[in-house]
Amino acid sequence: MKKHVLSVLVENNSGVLSRIAGLFTRRGYNIDSLSVGTTENPKISRMTISVLEDESTLEQIRKQLNKLVPVIKVVRLEGDRSIYRELVMIKVGAGVEDRSSIIDIANIFRGNVVDVSSESVVVEMTGDSNKISGLLEMLKPFGIIEIVRTGLTGIQRGYGSIGE
Repeated sequence: MKKHVLSVLVENNSGVLSRIAGLFTRRGYNIDSLSVGTTENPKISRMTISVLEDESTLEQIRKQLNKLVPVIKVVRLEGDRSIYRELVMIKVGAGVEDRSSIIDIANIFRGNVVDVSSESVVVEMTGDSNKISGLLEMLKPFGIIEIVRTGLTGIQRGYGSIGE
C-alpha cells in the first residue's frame, strides 16, 4: 500500500462532507487524512483526502467519488508535481530553564512560539510530514503535553488549477 493524495472539488453545501465520509465508510476505505476549506469561489470547497491504498483500490475510490452529485472534479496529486503541507501546534512542558532551548528548536524548524505560560510553550509550524516529525522528535525530551495537526493539504505546482 502507498499513500495517495486526492484533491476533490465539491459544492459548498451542508451535508457534502458527510456524504463523502459515508462513501468511504460504506466501501470500507480508510481516510488517512482529510482537510476541507472553501476555494477562491465561495460556492466550491476543496477536500484534500489522503489514503493508504493500492492502485486498484485508489481507482475505485476515484470512480465512486465521481458518481456523487456534489462532486465537481477529482484529481490525484502526484508527489513530484505537487506541494504538500500540514499545520501542527505542539504544547510542550517548559519551565523557565527550558524555554530558550525550545524557542531555539522552534526557530531551527522555522516554527513560531505562539503562547508561553509559566509551565508550557506552544509551538506552531507548517511543513511536510517529515519536517513535523523531526520537530516532534526534538521536542519529546521536554515533554509533549498535546499535539494538534490539521492533516495534509496540497496543491499542484505551476500555472493552472484543478478547476480548469
